[in-house]
Amino acid sequence: MATAHYDIARDLHYLQLLAQSFPTIAEASTEIINLQAILNLPKGTEHFLADIHGEYEAFQHVLKNASGNIRRKVNELFGTTLRESEKRDLCTLIYYPEQKIELVKATDSNIIDWYHITMHRLVAVCRDVSSKYTRSKVRKSLPEDFSYIIQELLHERTDDADKTAYVNVIIDTIISTGRADDFIIAICNVIQRLAIDQLHILGDIYDRGPGAHLIMDLMSSYHHWDIQWGNHDILWMGACAGNDACICNVIRLSLRYANLTTLEEGYGINLVPLATFAMETYKDDPCSEFIPKITGGSKELDEKSRRLTAQMHKAITVIQFKKEAQIYERRPEWKMQNRELFNFVDYDKGTITLDGKTYPLLSNSFPTIDPSNPNKLTPEEEMLMERLHHSFVVSEKLHKHIQTMLGHGCMYLIYNNNLLFHASVPLNSDGTLKSVEILPGKSYCGRDLLQQTGMLLRAAFQTDSEPQIRDYARDYFLYMWCGPDSPLFDKSKMATFERYFIADKETHKEKKGAYFLLRDNEEVCDRILDAFGVKGPNRHIINGHVPVHASKGENPIKAGGKLMVIDGGFSQAYHAETGIAGYTLVYHSRGFQLVQHEPFTSTEDAILTGTDIKSTTQIVEMSAHRMLVADTDKGKELRGQISDLEELLYAYRHGYITESERKKK
Repeated sequence: MATAHYDIARDLHYLQLLAQSFPTIAEASTEIINLQAILNLPKGTEHFLADIHGEYEAFQHVLKNASGNIRRKVNELFGTTLRESEKRDLCTLIYYPEQKIELVKATDSNIIDWYHITMHRLVAVCRDVSSKYTRSKVRKSLPEDFSYIIQELLHERTDDADKTAYVNVIIDTIISTGRADDFIIAICNVIQRLAIDQLHILGDIYDRGPGAHLIMDLMSSYHHWDIQWGNHDILWMGACAGNDACICNVIRLSLRYANLTTLEEGYGINLVPLATFAMETYKDDPCSEFIPKITGGSKELDEKSRRLTAQMHKAITVIQFKKEAQIYERRPEWKMQNRELFNFVDYDKGTITLDGKTYPLLSNSFPTIDPSNPNKLTPEEEMLMERLHHSFVVSEKLHKHIQTMLGHGCMYLIYNNNLLFHASVPLNSDGTLKSVEILPGKSYCGRDLLQQTGMLLRAAFQTDSEPQIRDYARDYFLYMWCGPDSPLFDKSKMATFERYFIADKETHKEKKGAYFLLRDNEEVCDRILDAFGVKGPNRHIINGHVPVHASKGENPIKAGGKLMVIDGGFSQAYHAETGIAGYTLVYHSRGFQLVQHEPFTSTEDAILTGTDIKSTTQIVEMSAHRMLVADTDKGKELRGQISDLEELLYAYRHGYITESERKKK
């Protein structure tokens, strides 16, 4: 090893700190051997999901079955040695062990025999899914109660005659001590955990479906995951931060889809004051434009509930438009005063004038609007908003979930040569990066824009932020939701008012930004990847946000494979529009596969009948060689650690640092 290879004097302080963890030549050498070995393992499997929109049961099932990967492994392992019904039952057991065990106990007369057969099969599946990991990583994934036992079973085979009795006695003893159920549950959970090494969520956990809070509960304890915030997530983050316009939007969307579960049961938001206000204020208004959309995830409403929901829906929508207008007035630099649409209504004639053209309104019932000052809240609306605001800012569980979202993500992520973001990177019409002002006098584009935006939004939750910055950040959540140059929206306008009050569908059109028009252009995608510093020949952009209309033949793979759009309509509200029920992009050691899911029936159906999500797999891109850990970002990190340890060895052997006294103990 050449002396010139290291500048020991420069690195001596760091090496002394490193020596505390590896105080001897033997320990440093052992760690180098361990890290070199890890570099030659297959890369872990990454799963990418987007636009979950509160569909907890379907999302949970996709995690449990690893987007169909567990079923494929069961087929590969047992082939024709098991009947289809047996393989289906084994998969259901892995997904829902507690519930399946109870069903088996109620129907199987020889439960001891079932325990024996099932445990051997589960150990085989667990051995297969753990094969690409080090023993150390697998050990860290095991529950403490069964860690030693599972390790022994994974590393001893019954085809070794000398070990057959040993393995069988372990299983016999698990059963005889009454721990069989607990063991099966534990090993099934280990299989689920090891089947997905890293989960990427490309935004929009919230809105439309009823279970966003349950998804966040699940993610709070999930092993390895990240999130790139979506526009609907930003809306709830803004509501949590105390942005009243965001609070109104969150409530409006919940009422629009008749899904109040997350608000009321999940976060304890009290909507009784809104109901009371709406019934009184709109008692003579049919509110026909505000009848909720009932999707597969919504409960059917009786006539009385439907009418009350419509009244609440209209009440909060009117307040929302007022609150938004107040922010637009406060932030003239956003240039969004043209969206203060109550200013353009002729309340005597029941018309509105937009871009020089006058349209009749579908409804001219606005009992809380003063035509001379249309964006001012009435005293009753002010009191209502104070109560709603308080309900959001004191919701402990909402704050916990938003802190989880802040802790696991931001606006974008670069991971293994893939650029992940929810919606767009604002572009000019010629495909160049668009400069966007996010603070007065401060404009950014590309990577800097997303980075600075994420930092600004975080300031709304930081008590040490300057009050002026914190107030601006709180307002900025609204711009991120519907601002023309927002990387989470990127359209000319959000035509919410027009869709409620104007029949002419021409006014409903939202002109998409340049990113959505140019994202099928390989040169444009390369320019974005270059701007974000994404290297390598097999680099990609992966995002969601805009549902892919698979039923109409739209391809989620764009720009010659450089860009993948994985919003396939997870939400039941989109199923009719997209024709499918979402995508999972799977990136394993042999390349990319896109898994297209059919609609999920229910967890109960999956447990009782073994119904799985039907999925079809499309090979997107296969690697010329099996990718190893060495080919990943983790590999770069490990090579850096190896280099540091080699420098430490050099320092030990040349007397710059002496080995610790620990070696003598």
